[in-house]
Amino acid sequence: MFKTLADLQALAERNHVKKRLVLAVSHDENALEAVCEVYKAGIIEPILIGSKVETEKIIRENRYYFEGATFIDEPNSEKAVELAVRLINDKKADVLMKGKVSTPVLLKAVLNKEWGLRTGRLLSHFALFEVTTYHKLIAVTDVALNIAPNLKDKIAILNNSVSYLNKLGIEQPKVAVLGAVEMVNESMQATLDAALLSKMNQRDQIKNCIIDGPLAFDNAVSTESARHKGIKSEVAGDTDLLLMPDIEVGNVLYKSLVFFAKAKVASVILGASAPIVLTSRSDSKESKFYSILLAVLG
Repeated sequence: MFKTLADLQALAERNHVKKRLVLAVSHDENALEAVCEVYKAGIIEPILIGSKVETEKIIRENRYYFEGATFIDEPNSEKAVELAVRLINDKKADVLMKGKVSTPVLLKAVLNKEWGLRTGRLLSHFALFEVTTYHKLIAVTDVALNIAPNLKDKIAILNNSVSYLNKLGIEQPKVAVLGAVEMVNESMQATLDAALLSKMNQRDQIKNCIIDGPLAFDNAVSTESARHKGIKSEVAGDTDLLLMPDIEVGNVLYKSLVFFAKAKVASVILGASAPIVLTSRSDSKESKFYSILLAVLG
């Protein structure tokens, strides 16, 4: 059981993980700082694609360590992204990371039908939180990509996340499908979806996890709350993964955990043929560091 995000680094080092990470549009100080730290830990081999002049200037001014790293000079952002995605597609790199380029430009290349990273699966966002008031790491999906997922989408999002947790060594992650209430209400679609997902799991249509829902947030993460409400569940109070009803709920929870609860977080995009690190400029250095670690363990 992982209790802290630092456990990810310990796992990578214990298993002698070393992956080739390609940074698309590499002249980005925030991204380079995080890549540098993971590189110094010996966990990745960086491939930096972007303006070599600007990238080297940032490295020099900040004294980042990139000795022995691969540089590919391509000042044009769209071309740099294409080169990065093609390296993944050609099995010459293992993890894709966004540098100084917009998310839509990166995802457009990822979804290119000719040389992109399509697998036929839905892309989804997966975040792993370390919250001091919870007894282990807890994952949240999807808070950034899928706006209003229907039942089919939620199955795909679940399968992406459960598969990733399995890769991290959590064999039967406990999944709470969230709603505003813990009872099925025909006027609340999230509760209907939750009940169906739970039953599908019981019938082995969704494998390698234990699903319960609908659960309200309090009884998903608190055994005491579940007991007060008379909820008998393997998941309640011991959840590994929270499935969001929609992007608004997910986005608010994500930011509430970071800004109010001061939680640490790592996140990755799943569903492509390789993990994608898609951090924002507002993410902390620590968050970017752990996001890279999360990606290389997939």
